[in-house]
Amino acid sequence: MQSLSHQHVPESTLYVIGTPIGNMADISLRALHILATADAIACEDTRVTKNLLNAYGLNKDLISAHQHNEREVAEKLIGRLKNRERIALVSDAGTPAVSDPGAKIVDAVRKENLNVVPVPGPSAAITALSASGFTDEHFLFIGFLPVKPLQRHAFLEKLKETPATLIIYEAPHRVQETLKSLIDVFEPSRQIVIARELTKLFEETYRCRLSDTAKWMAEDANRRKGEFVLLIEGAQTQMDKTDTEAKRILSILLDQLPPSSAAALAAKITGTKKNKLYELALELKNSAAD
Repeated sequence: MQSLSHQHVPESTLYVIGTPIGNMADISLRALHILATADAIACEDTRVTKNLLNAYGLNKDLISAHQHNEREVAEKLIGRLKNRERIALVSDAGTPAVSDPGAKIVDAVRKENLNVVPVPGPSAAITALSASGFTDEHFLFIGFLPVKPLQRHAFLEKLKETPATLIIYEAPHRVQETLKSLIDVFEPSRQIVIARELTKLFEETYRCRLSDTAKWMAEDANRRKGEFVLLIEGAQTQMDKTDTEAKRILSILLDQLPPSSAAALAAKITGTKKNKLYELALELKNSAAD
């Protein structure tokens, strides 16, 4: 706590602050310090931000800054920033400007060559990704999909072969429709993580094949409630697909042949290097023995 007194909080700066997505205790000490220091707070919904401030004994000038008035509010904030004020920017939950209002304000402030400082905080996308167990080297944040079925289907088709974990936000009244679209476009065996009500009392994270999602959702009506993050396993590259097929063939051959012979025959069938297949054959044999 002592380190907070040494925090540098420059004037004429817009502070983009991540706030809790559910659990009020997830706010950072630095975020609280800057909220307490700010001359005003621009927020998506003043009622929501007021509740957050009340929880920590703060009382600040609140400025409504939602998706319908961002440009107008930006002009007012720029005027105050030029008057050496510190302005905090928050959304109702999570990080502003990431599938939430705020990007237009940040853009306008930067175009005036004024200082913008991000203050890291909760993000539903990263929170869900960290608990997914997916091992793709990359992820692609999609946010909300198109609402209309045909547009949504076409959008997903473009993502079908993306070799990265896809992160999608969805509202409760559309989640089943979106899951159906995913099943229609992607391979039914593709893994998905359904994360709902993250950090809240009824938080739930479930991983399964796409083909199993309808059954899981139907088992409990509560599973269709709350705010959702959907994570879809990245598509296999052609090399991955070749390796998977080689492993399948090798497993079959090992039932009848020793590792060296099985590897040699699998190499001829798949084009994969014999040495690589031989090492894999030994691993499969050892796993079967265990």
